[in-house]
Amino acid sequence: MRVGVLTGGGDCPGLNAVIRAVVRKGVQEYGLEFVGFRDGWRGPLEGDTVPLDVQAVRGILPRGGTILGSSRTNPLKNPGGGRNGIERIKDNLAGLGVDALIAIGGEDTLGVATRLGEQGVPVVGVPKTIDNDLSSTDYTFGFDTAVNIAMEAIDRLHTTAESHHRALIVEVMGRHAGWIALHAGLAGGANVILIPERPFDIERVCAYVQHRFQTRFAPIVVVAEGAHPVSEDLATAGEQLDSFGHVRLGGVGQMLADEIEKRTGKEARCTVLGHIQRGGTPTAFDRVLATRFGVHAVQAVHDEAFGVMVALRGTDIIRVPLADATSQLKLVPPQRYAEAEVFFG
Repeated sequence: MRVGVLTGGGDCPGLNAVIRAVVRKGVQEYGLEFVGFRDGWRGPLEGDTVPLDVQAVRGILPRGGTILGSSRTNPLKNPGGGRNGIERIKDNLAGLGVDALIAIGGEDTLGVATRLGEQGVPVVGVPKTIDNDLSSTDYTFGFDTAVNIAMEAIDRLHTTAESHHRALIVEVMGRHAGWIALHAGLAGGANVILIPERPFDIERVCAYVQHRFQTRFAPIVVVAEGAHPVSEDLATAGEQLDSFGHVRLGGVGQMLADEIEKRTGKEARCTVLGHIQRGGTPTAFDRVLATRFGVHAVQAVHDEAFGVMVALRGTDIIRVPLADATSQLKLVPPQRYAEAEVFFG
């Protein structure tokens, strides 16, 4: 049996740990052969492959990124000279002798995998997103690393904010879900946390910042990139869309800094963590979770249990239908606001 492996969407700490686990388990226990597809769905769309064996995955466990490369290529929007992307992928898989496919990715990558499964392609999904917003799994690998990176940044910003008596705004990733902002803000002792699930009132934010200064401590505001005021749309860095129709976000942190300075008269600065959250070596939690996902994904292939995604439920790894895995995003629920006992706009 020959199995293809690909990583799609944004890169994420732990991707290489999944690839390593899939190949080592598959080769050593099941005698499977593997081929890697380069750059997400572009690989199977164009038949661009790289050999994958045990030697190829040695030493990659602690490495960030992905040895296979990634992209946001969307086969569902690629006509391919009159033939749609799904048909091209099916033809290329058959031509390469690939009997099954393991797709590692988030909502968009697994959405394409779901369509392929519906068209008869044997596919197994592995959830990957630092946003932790896939509803069928308790956690996704990469999230813990991103939160720890953001937490360390907040820890460092506390001292410089207090030294200069400034308000410091930390913009973190989170298009639709505020999990990174919530966890990093709580762990880092932020004073204000703003998330996409709950539009904020800029007047209340500024009033809280002003109050914080009166205590002789400088405020730290953590804001997810998708957070927005009650009266305005998402802050964007332009109207450019990716192949999955997502607007490029950016700018809410600087908007907050400008408004805080204007309304309070206090100096404010914005730090955008951006892709720093995606890069570098994964934490121990993410290495272990990614390894377990890889092991269970190749077990599903061996069992011919296709059309599923492996997921964390409690402490167990289970299988859920791919269609369910991408049916809705996992947003921060209202009860978490009360549990956190922090200010949200």
